[in-house]
Amino acid sequence: MSLAIVIMAAGKGTRMKSDLAKVLHLLNRRPMIHYVLDVALELRPEKIIVVVGHQAEAVKAATQGYRVEYALQEPQLGTGHAVMQAEPALERFEGDVVVLSGDAPLAKADTLSMLLDAHREKNAVATVLTAILDDPTGYGRVIRNAQGDVAKMVEHKDASPAERAVKEINSGVYVFDKRKLFGALKRITNDNAQKEYYLPDVFNVFLAEGERVAAVVAPNFDEIRGVNTPEQLREAEAILLART
Repeated sequence: MSLAIVIMAAGKGTRMKSDLAKVLHLLNRRPMIHYVLDVALELRPEKIIVVVGHQAEAVKAATQGYRVEYALQEPQLGTGHAVMQAEPALERFEGDVVVLSGDAPLAKADTLSMLLDAHREKNAVATVLTAILDDPTGYGRVIRNAQGDVAKMVEHKDASPAERAVKEINSGVYVFDKRKLFGALKRITNDNAQKEYYLPDVFNVFLAEGERVAAVVAPNFDEIRGVNTPEQLREAEAILLART
């Protein structure tokens, strides 16, 4: 099966308290996005598409040593909108699409391979990487059905008390059937407070149509940590140094 990888790298990262594009902040003296690109290359994809936006030229300059293509997200209207921008680059591609975030630099190739293998074995249209947290407050929850597949994905603020008791969370790392992904993206809306298009909304489309959505638990929560603040950047540095 063919594989393409889309890396979302368009954000400003206002919580980093810096004008620098978030994915260019240095993590142990390397731009954060380099770690994401390194793990993407280990999966041997046909294509890697980096979605750029804020400081697009600087992000391109910092990643020019990698074999990637670029898609421009301007303006930035959410994660779903980011992935929409990759569609022209994938027009002739057929296969699976892994979506990663340029500000989540701690995933391991073995874990992403496990995610991809499960997606293909289950013949799912989409598979989400999850994690189990003792305190999942603030994270979107993954609700499974009796067969162990995904029945619902719900944001913390929208979750019922029973759903909030679930400790399995959405990591924001996904693999999709390419055709199904872009078909569903055409059907999501920006009818929300931020007027943005959210990538997880495609799961509502899939589930409403009775499609199979799978989930795989990451071995360690550290792998799905995002970096949104200077404090989280330092935590990520410590985790990476501990691995070496």
